[in-house]
Amino acid sequence: MADVMCKVADVEIDPDGVFKYILVRVKVKDGAEYKDIVRGTKNAQYHNHIFEKVSPEMQNVGLDCTCLGGGKIEHNSKQKTIRVFGESTGYGKAEHSVTAEKLKSTFQDYKITWSDDKK
Repeated sequence: MADVMCKVADVEIDPDGVFKYILVRVKVKDGAEYKDIVRGTKNAQYHNHIFEKVSPEMQNVGLDCTCLGGGKIEHNSKQKTIRVFGESTGYGKAEHSVTAEKLKSTFQDYKITWSDDKK
């Protein structure tokens, strides 16, 4: 089952723009092994729309998932910058420092910053 978790991408976000994101913990059903993943898209009007897409995808491969919180991402692929900020009304604020570390592992040549600012 750990192999399944390895196949789940750590980060899936839109290539440009300002959009909502969530930090999700995926884990093996009835197991202790887990990892946190970042999902974000401008197609989501609310944070729960992202989770409603991610949750069934994880369940289909035998993983449980829990939303740890949300916020916003400002992604500029031309300038190679990502800013993490804000919070989710429904899920609360994600731990932006954790999100930033996940983003750094995927976008290694980017300048990535985070703050607790609302905007």
